Amino acid sequence: MPDSAAARDAAEEASAMSHPAVAPDASAAYGEHPDQVVDFYAPRDGRDRAPLVVVLHGGAWRAPYDRQHITPFADFLARRGFAVANVEYRRGPSLPQQRDDDAAGDGPVAGRWPDTFDDVAAALDALPELARTTLPQADPRRTVVTGHSAGGHLALWAAARHVLPTGSPWRLTAAPLLRGVVALAPIADLGRAVELDVCGGAVLQLIGGEGEFDKRAGYVDPAALLPTGIATAVVQGREDTVVPQAVAEAYVDAAAKAGETVGLTLLEDVGHFPLIDPAADACAVVAEEIAQLAW
Repeated sequence: MPDSAAARDAAEEASAMSHPAVAPDASAAYGEHPDQVVDFYAPRDGRDRAPLVVVLHGGAWRAPYDRQHITPFADFLARRGFAVANVEYRRGPSLPQQRDDDAAGDGPVAGRWPDTFDDVAAALDALPELARTTLPQADPRRTVVTGHSAGGHLALWAAARHVLPTGSPWRLTAAPLLRGVVALAPIADLGRAVELDVCGGAVLQLIGGEGEFDKRAGYVDPAALLPTGIATAVVQGREDTVVPQAVAEAYVDAAAKAGETVGLTLLEDVGHFPLIDPAADACAVVAEEIAQLAW
């Protein structure tokens, strides 16, 4: 990576991570594990029956990256008049030796199979009732799911559970009641992400190793779960070196081949992190994309 690109990436990440974590207005568990929790943020304008935005954080499905880093983004959306649900889920163990597999990469392992997907499915299934009891200002009938990076992958997957192969424990019998999905620099095409070694082998770690890819990818790769019939938009920085534009384009192309149109907004001079940085113009673009689906 050229020095200029590395410097820009570092500056963008530093800006996005410089905001203090914002405490939620309420929290609710959707399971017994400590990571099976949702934080709720009420619309800051006092609006009643506001659209509900479900946020799935990124961090390559790895344990060190939890929902705290995306709380300023959740608060940003709440200040835009949305009710927000910030979902935590189980991620990879903190040390690679905690799991014995043949996944590539060094450092913390990405994801837990099948726990990561169990959690996202359980959280989305529980959210309408959790929102009614925990955040009465939310209108679950107007729900938009958004996610950044690895969370973008999970958002697209959550919207595609009704087209999962028969026999999948996560399959829904009907399409989820969503207004749409806004995926932010998502790891949306797992095969393309493996080719590009996105996040240092994270996809193969999530799947459970290279030997499991062919068996499992069809259950968790958004690019293989099309068409969904759910309104879908992707927002991507052209200068993103963490999850390159080519990954988003591969997903959009797969959707087109399946007969579905996915909106793709490409932002000039934007990398990976401004999409969730309240101080960046790109974050306002994201909020507008969500608003177009939610209202």
